[in-house]
Amino acid sequence: MTAPSTDLPPESQDDGRGPTTAAAHGAPPDGAAGPAAGDAFERDALPAPDGASRALLRSLLAPHTGRVRVAAVVLLLQQAAVQAGPLLVAFAIDRAVPALRAQHTGPLIAVAVAALLCAAASGGLQYLFVRCSARISQDVLLDLRGRIFRHAQVLSLDFHERYTSGRLISRATTDVESLRELLEEGLEELISVGLSTVYITAMLLYLDWGSGAAALVSAGPLYLLVASFRRRSQQVYGTKSSAIAAVIVKFTETVNGIRPVQAFRRERANEAEFARLNHRHQGVNGDATLEMARYVALSGLVANTAVAAIVLWGAYRVAAGGLPLGVLAAAVLYLRRLYDPIDRLGMFLNSYESAAASLGKIAGLLAQRPSVPEPESPAELPPVAEGRPGRTVTFDDVRFAYRTGGEVLPRFALTLAAGGTTAVVGSTGAGKSTLAKLLARFYDPTEGRVLLDGVDLRELSAAELRRGVVMVTQEAFLFSGTVADNIAIGRPDATRAQIEQAARAIGAHDFIAALPDGYDTDVRKRGGRISAGQRQLVGFARALLADPAVLILDEATSSLDIPGERAVQRAMDTVLRGRTSVVIAHRLSTVEIAERVLVMADGRIVEDGTPAALIAGRGRFAALHRAWRDSVG
Repeated sequence: MTAPSTDLPPESQDDGRGPTTAAAHGAPPDGAAGPAAGDAFERDALPAPDGASRALLRSLLAPHTGRVRVAAVVLLLQQAAVQAGPLLVAFAIDRAVPALRAQHTGPLIAVAVAALLCAAASGGLQYLFVRCSARISQDVLLDLRGRIFRHAQVLSLDFHERYTSGRLISRATTDVESLRELLEEGLEELISVGLSTVYITAMLLYLDWGSGAAALVSAGPLYLLVASFRRRSQQVYGTKSSAIAAVIVKFTETVNGIRPVQAFRRERANEAEFARLNHRHQGVNGDATLEMARYVALSGLVANTAVAAIVLWGAYRVAAGGLPLGVLAAAVLYLRRLYDPIDRLGMFLNSYESAAASLGKIAGLLAQRPSVPEPESPAELPPVAEGRPGRTVTFDDVRFAYRTGGEVLPRFALTLAAGGTTAVVGSTGAGKSTLAKLLARFYDPTEGRVLLDGVDLRELSAAELRRGVVMVTQEAFLFSGTVADNIAIGRPDATRAQIEQAARAIGAHDFIAALPDGYDTDVRKRGGRISAGQRQLVGFARALLADPAVLILDEATSSLDIPGERAVQRAMDTVLRGRTSVVIAHRLSTVEIAERVLVMADGRIVEDGTPAALIAGRGRFAALHRAWRDSVG
């Protein structure tokens, strides 16, 4: 099999994505209702255990308990200094001014000094509180973003194939921003309002129990109004958070798929869909604004009515001689301070409901557990035997089905000899990529075991497994950074000499050296600065540097032209040598490097043998070979 490269016929091609297709997932046909497990991923918010949001908030604040207490004491003192003002006014009117008319200036000077001290203390304590609370909130948000990022990397491949990246981005940006607004502004507002209410009520009762009792009575309608506003806003802000997440998802999906969007002229359709989502977001924001306007209008009506009634009653008592004028003046000031924060309380409730919805979604994300967990007591692989390259791979009575239903791999057994190269061919949805992903432990078998030199992959730590098994995918994903950085992902502690040696062995050194900055050239987003074939060579250099005992190549040449494919195949000869290899084959030219060929159909291995033996037979592979031979004349 040394003839030129030829693609398999369309019915035998595999897109290399395995479980991302509906058939591979066992998903229902379009329009059918999917299983409950799948539906959860269609919703923006993932289910979380009861109390998960509160537990998450407690865990975020726990390391800062000392600073939270200090901030609370500072705010307590600051509010005491602020609320002393009207009391000083009452003292000045009823005591200091009459004393001044009697030529005694001491009381008035004392009031003035006390007012200045209270103002200075209020400003200084406010500065300390803002500084302390800002540090707490920034540390909490830093911790939360880190948790989301770390957890997203820990979650298994099946999660990321169902939950869109746009939603993850929304959790780490929009939802965290909602919490920032609550922590930096809302909580201070709530505590200030709570403390001022307690102080003012106590001062009113101290100055005049009648005014204080009247203020307490007026608090009843205001409490009912706040409770009603909170109930209505809960639903609005849950919908609002989902609406902005949908906008982000659509935007991210469009930008990531900009090439097919432009190639198939999807701009108008995408604009229409984005406009629909954007209008939905606008409508939800309008609902939130309407609820706030309704609350402000009604609360203002209740507050102004209460103040007017209490002031008129107080004025009548002053005229009758039953209430000192200074006490009435202080009561009016305290009443305005009592009711003025009601609007601010509504703003806090807005922030609170938005943050509560966001915190619930983040808690739901963090509550997701990896479907491929780390073992509690990890095992170690035995040393590679002398003179026997690679490791033996065994699929022991394995069966596999995705969570969403539908069996992909019926029960089967397979052993791959150490150091051998096995090509796997078959039509789309045959199960080739799924078999490879079980070997890489992106998934665990539904039943049975996958063994590496007799050790169940589930018993190996992720670090031990990745040292033994490496998978190179068809897109050869490169990260933003230099060429050297991308090769060194295979072994982060590698020296520059080792990196260059791996590139030379693969045949990538010449094109890398020709780049503007050689190995220090930034490949930019997804390696867009270099060609698909060059990215694949960098991916092979990365794998060679990692030096795994088992190497999986998933459609390594499927997206390359003939010259690029030949360069990659020369590199494959190098990277496969001396290790157990599984090659998911898209082109017949790839199969020629294999010692053994597995032909898969409907999740089963239907043919197994050497390339020459299968070509000489009458099976599927022989038919494919005859079709290829006829196509090249």
